Amino acid sequence: MSGPSGGVTGVTGVTGVTGVLLAGGQSRRMGGGDKSLLELGGQSLLAHVRDRLASQLSPLVLNANGPAERFAGFGLPVVPDPVGGFVGPLAGVLAGCRWSQANAPANSHIATAAADTPFFPLDLVARLSAAAPDGDTIVLAASGGRVHPVFGLWPVALADGLERWLETPSNRKILAWVDRHPNRQVAFDQTGPADPFFNINTPDDLARAETVLAAPC
Repeated sequence: MSGPSGGVTGVTGVTGVTGVLLAGGQSRRMGGGDKSLLELGGQSLLAHVRDRLASQLSPLVLNANGPAERFAGFGLPVVPDPVGGFVGPLAGVLAGCRWSQANAPANSHIATAAADTPFFPLDLVARLSAAAPDGDTIVLAASGGRVHPVFGLWPVALADGLERWLETPSNRKILAWVDRHPNRQVAFDQTGPADPFFNINTPDDLARAETVLAAPC
């Protein structure tokens, strides 16, 4: 569904796009377990990112592996990687595409966000959608001269090709797959005390996030 600028924009949010929170990693640098369930400012990381993405679009789905019951309090459908072996974010992209095809078939795209990145922009999905020239282009977020491929707008129509790509064990690098398709980047400026895509990988990162959260806007 195209808006006036060529993207898939809505009036107060974005239409035609399903939100996918990526929490399928193994959190090794945090000692394993569910990093997204760690507490930040009195609520879990997952609650922060869920609320941030829910303000931009609906529906939302959570990509996570293991027992889904541990996420029962978040009010989100939980879908595991459709490919075994913790192969990385591309498996989460595929999981989100397949869920959207089955449950929101009118949506042409999914938008992904990492569940360990609590400060990503509130206009993320709108800006990625506005930059999409057509229904075939992948649009990724960038900041500080770096691309952040887990924050992207992905055409659902690419799901079959992505599934075939993941059948080869060596095909795990997300940007290698992106580069096989038309793609664009949208640069986001830092407007607060941290890069908007600052993610929490270690206990020190979590402590820093507490400082960022407490800082004046």
